[in-house]
Amino acid sequence: MTNRDFVITSLQSWDIPIGSNAIDIAWEISKDNRVLYVNSPRDMMGWFRNPAILHRDNRNIKERIPREMIRRITANLTVIDLPFLAWPVNGLPDGRVFDFFNKLNNQSIFRYLKGMVQKMNMKNIVHLIDNDIYRSFHAKEILRPRISVYYRRDNLQPMVYWQRHAPRLEPILIAKSDLVICNAARLRDYALPYNKNSFDVGQGVDLNAYDPRQNLPLPSTLASIRPPRIGYIGDINSLRLDADLICHLASERPEYSFVIIGKEDETFASHNLHALPNIHFPGSIPKDRVPAFIKGMHVCINPQRVNDITIGNYPRKVDEYLAMGKPVVATMTDAMGMFHEHTYLCTTREDHLHAIDKALLEADEKKAADRILFARTHGWTNCVQRIYDRISTHSPQ
Repeated sequence: MTNRDFVITSLQSWDIPIGSNAIDIAWEISKDNRVLYVNSPRDMMGWFRNPAILHRDNRNIKERIPREMIRRITANLTVIDLPFLAWPVNGLPDGRVFDFFNKLNNQSIFRYLKGMVQKMNMKNIVHLIDNDIYRSFHAKEILRPRISVYYRRDNLQPMVYWQRHAPRLEPILIAKSDLVICNAARLRDYALPYNKNSFDVGQGVDLNAYDPRQNLPLPSTLASIRPPRIGYIGDINSLRLDADLICHLASERPEYSFVIIGKEDETFASHNLHALPNIHFPGSIPKDRVPAFIKGMHVCINPQRVNDITIGNYPRKVDEYLAMGKPVVATMTDAMGMFHEHTYLCTTREDHLHAIDKALLEADEKKAADRILFARTHGWTNCVQRIYDRISTHSPQ
């Protein structure tokens, strides 16, 4: 697909410090098409609570209202920050009051974007909604794209922030979208009863960044940690990651160093696993440093909790681990089933221990090569081509 115009509205801002499917998809699409990537507006509550705002002269508050910022990333890729604040709607009771203020937000966003699309001379646009259930809910009616595509890459409904409104709104958004694409079969299966044009298009990995042939020196942070290093890199979120399991593994294998990299939530930050001398928390690292840290691990892990959030979500980090050729030990979920030939999948604590032991003894270059080859089938080019195929089938002209 070439010379089409795409607008992407996402939950994740362009400058997010962790990996983002929406951003990677935007990069891939922009190779042959024009893309306008839209950062969600900040809401009023978060903006006014900002200490930098509170400690300034209130007489100048109008000068501090967000301003339009247009960034030309490449000739085909533009990022825009919206010049207004949104109503903080999530705390409202579900129903008419929420719907009223949420529609106001949608009208502000998409009337503005409609003007921007006209100014950029974008035609017959494809609008890709990246899990943005609330602020893109009325986009189809206001923006009037040629085709509206809802990208369901996470099950947000069980998460505390989304529990009040998403269970009602997401099925409606799915039903009125022209096309629903998902990155895992379980997420597609949820959407199918609401929209027959729902498809699993898989996941991608940045094959240029995650290439073991690169000359990536061992980060100094890891050099100071004794081997063998068992590593996790990603969001350290207690809804997804099993702190008790990690604590058990480190307690049972004091001779191994467990390196847990990322931003911790409150549950992890206060967990007693911080008392164990062989668990290390280096904190967050920039996205472009992740491949070097993966290369410095001897075994990579994904010790998930099994719940409604994780059971069907595609584990992006596992592709990244495999693309670097690393042995991977992970909790078994529905989405992990596709990795069974290339990872050690576990259901119990003892399974994880034995798998890590076995993975550390592995010295099979063919297995490493097979992991890399498998991950390379998940490049973003393949994933986006499947998206193009679905769009073309639905809207051949």
